Amino acid sequence: MKFGPLPLERAQGKILGHNIAGPDGKRALRKGKPLTAEDVSALRAMGRAAVYAAELEPGDVAEDAAARRVAQLAMGRGLRPSGPASGRVNLLAESLGIVRVDAERLARVNDCDGVTVATLATYTVVRHRQIAATVKIIPFAIPDSILQLVESIGGPLVRVDALTPKTVTLILSGSPSARERVMADFDAPLRGRIESLGSTVTAVEYVPLEDERGEAALAESLARHSAAGMGLIVLAGETAIMDRHDIAPRAIERAGGEVTCLGAPVDPGNLLMVGYVQAMPVLGAPGCARSRKVNVVDWVLPRLLVGDRLTRKDVMALGHGGLLDEIPERPMPRGRTADE
Repeated sequence: MKFGPLPLERAQGKILGHNIAGPDGKRALRKGKPLTAEDVSALRAMGRAAVYAAELEPGDVAEDAAARRVAQLAMGRGLRPSGPASGRVNLLAESLGIVRVDAERLARVNDCDGVTVATLATYTVVRHRQIAATVKIIPFAIPDSILQLVESIGGPLVRVDALTPKTVTLILSGSPSARERVMADFDAPLRGRIESLGSTVTAVEYVPLEDERGEAALAESLARHSAAGMGLIVLAGETAIMDRHDIAPRAIERAGGEVTCLGAPVDPGNLLMVGYVQAMPVLGAPGCARSRKVNVVDWVLPRLLVGDRLTRKDVMALGHGGLLDEIPERPMPRGRTADE
C-alpha cells in the first residue's frame, strides 16, 4: 500500500488518510473514506490542492477484510465476532466464563506488521456479550503475505470457558460463642461472589473448632459433601489458617484429601489454602474474604468453579500483580509495620 500526499487530480478513488474539517470547523470528510468526484470538488472548494491518501497495490487486503481473517484465527470457543468496522473486529463472550489466552502465539501475531490483537488478561471473568479481545488492523490495508504469516502461526489465540452452575457449601468455623458474628462476616460476601459466577450456595454449616473434636467434625463434613458430589467447599472462620498442620489442613487429610497449597503471594490474601477431597476442591478463604473489595478469593474462586485443578505452581504465579488495594477490614494494615 502506498501512503502519502497526492494532488487532487489523482485523488479520486483513493482512501482519505486524515479527517478533514470544513470551514465551520466540523468534520467534512472522515479518514478511511474512498474519495469520490464530489469529495474532490469539495476539497478543491476548501482551497486544498493536495491530500494525504492511501492507494492499495496488488496483493493488498483492505483493513476490514484483513481484520476478519485475523479474527477468525484468533477466535476460539465461547466467542463470536462483531464488526468489522474501520479495520476492527471485537470478539464477544457468548456466556459467563473465564478468558484463556495463548500468550506465546498472541505475541507472535502482534509482531506481524500492521496487525494487533488485544485481549483481557487470562483467567479474567467475562459476562455475556463482553469484549474479550479486539483485532485492529493499523493501516488501511496490509499485504496478503502478512496475513499468511499470521495464519501460519496458528490459533486460536483466545477462548472463553463457560462457568457452568455448581453447588457450593460454606463451612464456617470458630469459637462456639462467635457463631453469629462469623456467619454475619462471611456469609453475604462469599455468597455474593459465588452467585455472581453462576453457582449456588446450597448449604451453610458452622463447625466449632476448639479441640480435636472440631477437627474430626470438619473432616466428617468434608467427606460427606465430597461423597454427595458437591462442586466446591469454601472454608472460612474466626481465625485464618495459620500453619500447614493447622486444623483445616489436617481435616482435609483426615477426610482422605490433599492440601495443594497453603499461602499465596497475594495481599490481601496471603493465608489462602487450596486442597482437594477426591475431585472436590476446598478453598480455605483468608480473613480478607469478609471484604467485597477484590482480593485473592476473586482470583482463585472462578478457576475452581470452572474446573481447574490448581497446583502450587498456579498459586505461586499470582505474585506478579499480587499486591492489591488495602481493605479496611484488616486488623493490621500492611502500612503499619514494626519500623514505622
